[in-house]
Amino acid sequence: MTYRSWQPERRRRRTRLTRRGRLALLLGAVLVAVAAVTVPLLLGGQERPAAEKQRTLLIPEGWRAGEVYAAVDRSLGLPAGTTRRTAQARATGLPLPPAAGGNPEGYLFPATYPVVKATTPQGLLRYMVDTAGRRFGGEHVTEGARRHGMSVHQTVIIASIVQAEADSAQDMAKVARVVYNRLGQGMALQMDSTINYALGRDTVDTTHQDTRVDSPYNTYERRGLPPSPIGNPGDAAMAAALAPADGDWLYFVTVEPGDTRFTASYPEHQANVAEFNERRRAAGRA
Repeated sequence: MTYRSWQPERRRRRTRLTRRGRLALLLGAVLVAVAAVTVPLLLGGQERPAAEKQRTLLIPEGWRAGEVYAAVDRSLGLPAGTTRRTAQARATGLPLPPAAGGNPEGYLFPATYPVVKATTPQGLLRYMVDTAGRRFGGEHVTEGARRHGMSVHQTVIIASIVQAEADSAQDMAKVARVVYNRLGQGMALQMDSTINYALGRDTVDTTHQDTRVDSPYNTYERRGLPPSPIGNPGDAAMAAALAPADGDWLYFVTVEPGDTRFTASYPEHQANVAEFNERRRAAGRA
């Protein structure tokens, strides 16, 4: 296992679901048959026949745009790549903020969405972006971002990193504080989640070679925030980005599930890393 000075290892990212998303899984499926309702956003303002039942499509918190596109294709029974092409087409006209530069990443809000026969990729994508606009467009978000010297778009980027890095919802505010502290001190963020995004993967094993990848998402070599969100954050991650915990932490490592240790001391962080590595070896995972 290659030693990394920032965050050597952490558990594979767990899917974090919205409240409605958890309900859908408890019912036993991502696509669930439910009672008929009117869905004007998905049908271009027209109500569907009263007898038609809708399904639901669950988009978990933290999914990247590519994962969302694939899920929409599967849900609507479309050839792979259809939704991605729709998202990239200028004619689709997604109501993204100007700062997004036409990139939907970060604005495909995680939630449970209704699906009927008339649903189209364009309709679903617009619904997701509209939902993000309502969630991220409030005055409290604007004011919260301003308090930290950030734009709303930069705050969404931070929330996406928090979503990917935090071991639990309870850790999100602390991870957000680490991000702000490192930015404030001019330190590179050195987040493995951004490396994974650059390489199009999701793994806990990041090598020194990985950290030399030539990418604007390489936060080991490039200071500041990456150029876009690295996934689609939910409400909890955004709340953490707007109101980070108080602390002087600069480092963190998840020693074991439920035990993420935050510190401002590099020697203490090294000791935590050593403990993590020893536990990994003892479990036969080294």
